[in-house]
Amino acid sequence: MRRAGRARTGTLAATAALVAGLLGVGGSAAGAGGAAGNAVARNAVAGNAMPGNAVAGNAVAADDCDTGVSLPPREQAGAKIQEIRKRGRLVVGVDQSAYNWGYRDSQTGKIEGFDIDLARAVAKSVLGDPDKVVLKTIATADRINVLKDHQVDLIARAMTVTCERKKQIAFSAPYFKVSQRVVAPKAAHAGSVAQALGGKRVCAALNSSSHTELKANAHGAASVVTPDNQLDCLVLMELGEADATLSDSSLAAAMVAQDQTMELAGESFLPTYMGVGMNQDDTDLIAWVNQVLVEWRGGGWQASYDTWLRPSMGVPDPYRPW
Repeated sequence: MRRAGRARTGTLAATAALVAGLLGVGGSAAGAGGAAGNAVARNAVAGNAMPGNAVAGNAVAADDCDTGVSLPPREQAGAKIQEIRKRGRLVVGVDQSAYNWGYRDSQTGKIEGFDIDLARAVAKSVLGDPDKVVLKTIATADRINVLKDHQVDLIARAMTVTCERKKQIAFSAPYFKVSQRVVAPKAAHAGSVAQALGGKRVCAALNSSSHTELKANAHGAASVVTPDNQLDCLVLMELGEADATLSDSSLAAAMVAQDQTMELAGESFLPTYMGVGMNQDDTDLIAWVNQVLVEWRGGGWQASYDTWLRPSMGVPDPYRPW
């Protein structure tokens, strides 16, 4: 397992130059509120039960939404699979700065991580070779647009499944359980979400599920900073330009693993799942990816978890999506 220091070599310097621009165009005022504690209590995680094999359709109305549901797993070479095979490469939108999930190793220059292992598993299943994959780095804010515009075949980028997103794109069956978590400097001594966010400058990646949550429920935040990528939030905290970050639990744990002056502050809330994002028209690819997930759960999931995530996230049982 690589040490966190290696992954961050050069990251602070490279990202710091963007900070002024991020603060100038990404910051938006969020109304302060005194109901943070109640909001967290209403959304508290209740148990670790997860759905089994999902069987229903994917594009649904928000009021009829189940974030754990996708198409039945099936290997059938429809139009999208044939297109990928003719091209000879699977094009996958990924992150390059989410430590242990999808990040560029500063020494090898390769993008590695849990999500990258999943992308390669799909490439191996569709094309017979895990290396027949193009890893295209995508900003958090652009994930839905690149899928709708067919710029990538799928997104494997710590993407949480939400009802609003399911109106626009399709998701695979869940492959990881997540919730919202706050990252804050240890020096802040924040014992709860309300303490960590109340009156603070809070960072969340633009168009992320955390950004959506802060727009709906400010949790007492004085202001919200919205860079394009989650790693920028860590840099902004390190530079003293943000006091806390709201993120999903997977990326929150990655931030803490990268910078040991940070910690997970307070309770988790708003449980949901991570899924592979795809275009709604590509039903054969959706079903195929779900079949890959069935097989990956038989061994590849655990091996990848042990390699990348166990040191920072502990035993995986609460995160299993089956």
